[in-house]
Amino acid sequence: MGWSKRCRALFFLAGLALMMAGCMTAQDHQAAVANADKNKLTVGTVQREIRVGMSGDEVVTVLGSPNIVTTDEKRQESWVYDRFSTDTVYSTSSGGVNALILGGGLIGSGLLGGAAGAGMSQSAGARSTTQRTLTVVIKFDANRRVRDFAYRQSSF
Repeated sequence: MGWSKRCRALFFLAGLALMMAGCMTAQDHQAAVANADKNKLTVGTVQREIRVGMSGDEVVTVLGSPNIVTTDEKRQESWVYDRFSTDTVYSTSSGGVNALILGGGLIGSGLLGGAAGAGMSQSAGARSTTQRTLTVVIKFDANRRVRDFAYRQSSF
């Protein structure tokens, strides 16, 4: 194979590899922008960590500070953790093949050049929005120990 055919083949393969490397699915894009915060309040954390009889300090260590603190007629506290989030994911991918073939040669004392090109491209995109809420209510007794807790989660 001559040098020019070898160069053209290498350029074509390199372009093809670059084109394929640029293709990402919506799931790939979502994974790239996903929130990696592992300390956020979740139903699993409440189910796994909160127990009747815990002190208020232990609850704060696990869940952090509450959004709302109220007292009832017996002056017993209730703590409310109210969280909501909106996740919007937008993914776009485009791919295509563009080839530019250059050729040239010497004719007499002048230079003859030539070029030919072809292209094809496509693009796609997707958008997803999810809203989630989590409300946790923890009720304390007169000794500031958890006497009861409840939670509600929704996603839409």
